[in-house]
Amino acid sequence: MTAGDFRKGVTFEYENSVWTIVDFQHVKPGKGAAFVRTKMKNVIDGKVLERTWNPTEKITEVTIETKNMTYSYNDGELYYFMYQDYNLIPLNHEQVEDALLYIKENDPVKVKFYKGAAFSVECDNFVVLRVTSSDPSVKGNTATNATKEAILETGAKIQVPMFVNEGELIRVDTRTGEYMERVKG
Repeated sequence: MTAGDFRKGVTFEYENSVWTIVDFQHVKPGKGAAFVRTKMKNVIDGKVLERTWNPTEKITEVTIETKNMTYSYNDGELYYFMYQDYNLIPLNHEQVEDALLYIKENDPVKVKFYKGAAFSVECDNFVVLRVTSSDPSVKGNTATNATKEAILETGAKIQVPMFVNEGELIRVDTRTGEYMERVKG
């Protein structure tokens, strides 16, 4: 594969790390050689890098394996995820911290593997969680776009409309951390 083949989502090896293309642009200036401008993200640590490539530069494409698993439990140090055959794999906090804001025990997750080693956990794009703490709503405060902070059962803090009360179930977009709607329990 060459840099000229770059598309969004292509995963490849660069400087002993694994990267995925977030954005790219093939540029053919009036003078000089063509090049490929990319924004790429390290799949292990999340670091974003912008780089230009010669379109003929050779790239080693890699395969990231995604497995459906279930969040099982935390023992204080490690977080355990279960395969469908009931075997468990432990992951450390750095590998799961983004997903932890939106998952509870027994929730389904996607665990990503590179060369057989798990490196990250992703939860569903939308999850339903209970509000465990928020200021009470005040009558007449429901018609504006005003928001207040709410703490969810996972410990995540998000902004919710003034009419959302403690104990209610809400749908949250895990990609942005935004409130979507109330859910009937």
